[in-house]
Amino acid sequence: MVTATRTRTALDRFVEKARELFAQEDDLDRRWEALAPALAELLADPSVVEASQSWPDCVPADGRAENLLFYEDPDYGFAVNGLTKGQARQGVRSRIHDHAHIYTLYGVLDGRERIERYDRLDDRSRPDYAEISLASDKLVGPGEIDLVKPYEIHTENTVGERTVAVIIRSEKSGGFNQGRYNPETNEYWESLGPRQTPVSMFGE
Repeated sequence: MVTATRTRTALDRFVEKARELFAQEDDLDRRWEALAPALAELLADPSVVEASQSWPDCVPADGRAENLLFYEDPDYGFAVNGLTKGQARQGVRSRIHDHAHIYTLYGVLDGRERIERYDRLDDRSRPDYAEISLASDKLVGPGEIDLVKPYEIHTENTVGERTVAVIIRSEKSGGFNQGRYNPETNEYWESLGPRQTPVSMFGE
């Protein structure tokens, strides 16, 4: 009896490289900087670009965003997410936020959007107050990657077209609170991160 073997996918190759890197590099900043080229290869793979055309839109509900969950590593804990922003997200600004204690690589796969980064200016002495200032506002497109380190303040906004991102997180989001910021009122609060919707990257 002949058993069929599954063809290795671009995601399989990325996971293999990530696991090798995590096993070799203990310094977290160096680890996450070194992972960017592997994500760039994943973003450039034609099979991933093609598959992303049928990924479902991520729709916020009950005050929480949504991510597609493609993979969670059983040993190192990192997660591979997808984020699609379709018609429902156009013209709606995303919340300014941080990712709490985790590292994140945000890679644009398709479409364009604006990535805003913020500096925090207050002394953090008040639990419900945060004074922030826009530090950069960059239009990004396919293949561009943003490394977001713990507690860095940012947001990604649509520019009138469907955008798709692949996100690598050091830990699956959604089970812990993240910081939220309102620069108009200087309000700060915390709430749970994105809901995780397990799906196959390639629709198998």
